[in-house]
Amino acid sequence: MKTVVAYILAGGRSSRMGRDKALLQLAGKPLIARAVELAHEVTGNVKIVGEPEKLAAYAAVVADVYRDRGPLGGIHAALRESEAELNLILAVDLPYIPARFLKYLLTRAESSNAPVTVPCLAGYFQPLCAVYRKQFLSPAERALAEGRNKIDQLFGEVMLCAISEKDMVASGFNSSIFRNLNTPEDWEQAVHDFTPES
Repeated sequence: MKTVVAYILAGGRSSRMGRDKALLQLAGKPLIARAVELAHEVTGNVKIVGEPEKLAAYAAVVADVYRDRGPLGGIHAALRESEAELNLILAVDLPYIPARFLKYLLTRAESSNAPVTVPCLAGYFQPLCAVYRKQFLSPAERALAEGRNKIDQLFGEVMLCAISEKDMVASGFNSSIFRNLNTPEDWEQAVHDFTPES
């Protein structure tokens, strides 16, 4: 497998949650620690995009170049810093993603020349659990410089390797792995039903 760097996006404002999601404890571990451990299942090179003063205890931290520009700003910061061809981007608040899905995602990315390999469920992309080639940096830089923050719009301008729900189901995955934690209600549900993958 080609060299892979994983970047955990943990720089969001967590405004709907009302507190910093990255440091919330789920089954005895902060979400950021869970995400870093998960990424280490597929690569030895794991970094965080976020605030160094909060997160440096968990892995090397890369700061946003374009601050407060949402996930695209985080993806841009990761690709700008990376020297790897394949870059796994993973949001901090996706605790249900199993390591075997990340391995599947990377296998699909390796066999494609597309700048982005991304799951697509019911017509919606999952850009925060996707693999980005270094070449996606140029369109991301251009979009941010023009004041555009929407990843889906940018996806319309580049070639994608979109992984359909049908493909995922055929490989033993279902859409529930993409449950994220945006609100206190999401959090309460996760506290109630989360079981770490063995």
